[in-house]
Amino acid sequence: MKPFLKIVKKVHLYLGLSCGILASISGLTGSMYVWQPEITSALNPSLLQVENINNFSEETLLRTSRSLYEKHKDTVSKIFLPYREQQTISIAYTNGETLYYHPDNGMLLGQKSTSISFFEELLKIHRSLGIPEFGKFIVGGSAVLFFLFLLTSGFLLWWKKYKFNFKKGIKIKWKRNRKRFNYDVHKSLGLFFLLPLLLIAFSGGYFTYNIYYKEAFKLVDNFTENSKPEKKINPGTSLDILNILQAPDETYSLRAIYFPKNPNEVYQFRYIKDRFIVPGFRKTKELKVNQNGKIMNTTSFESDRLSEKIAAQMYPIHIGEIAGFLGRILVFISGFIPVILFITGLRFYYFRTVR
Repeated sequence: MKPFLKIVKKVHLYLGLSCGILASISGLTGSMYVWQPEITSALNPSLLQVENINNFSEETLLRTSRSLYEKHKDTVSKIFLPYREQQTISIAYTNGETLYYHPDNGMLLGQKSTSISFFEELLKIHRSLGIPEFGKFIVGGSAVLFFLFLLTSGFLLWWKKYKFNFKKGIKIKWKRNRKRFNYDVHKSLGLFFLLPLLLIAFSGGYFTYNIYYKEAFKLVDNFTENSKPEKKINPGTSLDILNILQAPDETYSLRAIYFPKNPNEVYQFRYIKDRFIVPGFRKTKELKVNQNGKIMNTTSFESDRLSEKIAAQMYPIHIGEIAGFLGRILVFISGFIPVILFITGLRFYYFRTVR
């Protein structure tokens, strides 16, 4: 058993020194981003907020979006309807500019602010360290290693030492020498936040390696009935963007339209069950239509396989929204834990080696 524990200690040490700093960056940026909706909304009331948004019908929002689309036509890259903190309609244009409009009368409210851009850049750092192309693989890889080895090795070391003395394993003695104090904080916080950190790390890896996650999730389809529901696609159906912006969906709210950039791409219409942040499962629908108006694909929460429903929950799990406001607070606090574990672990290692 001792040789195995030596290996576990080495794994924990070297991964802590390498993945620990990446996890610290991801944790701190993630904690900041948890409150992005409230902060950007408070800083940009003229761009993102309107009075009595809940009184505006789906027909009104679609009518305004249609009017704006007809007005700007070929210069439109994306249309975003009210969703999360944004109660207005925004249009991203092909020239890179983003403008905001009133959801009822279509009046121009202004262009993207510095604070909105700041959180967009913060998200890039969180997901890819701001490094184009391969940065996401660094962050995603560290998240997977953090989940598979760093947290589990830490728990194994804790369990081996404190399985018969749980109270001692979670107690922090504040009046101790620096070495023992760092160790107490490290082992106690590591155990207290083991589960939330496991969930955050596991769901964080999904955003880089979603293809592999989805393949793994498909295993649950073998144990559930109706694992392969029929997709309701009628190849003969022809749709036009103006038709879609004229008829609201019966159960979902249209939140975004992505326009094709070249002749081979399709229109993507993304729908959400609830426009604004609510606890619980994230229920979505997506419609893809080619440039001839033919439906290429459609998915929805009700008809998706169980594996696809699980995949759709990675975002609300990662950011804590699946558990409501308390879940977001837990994720916010948990985001500071990796840097505390990194510092206390590093200090404990330093004090051990200098004596």
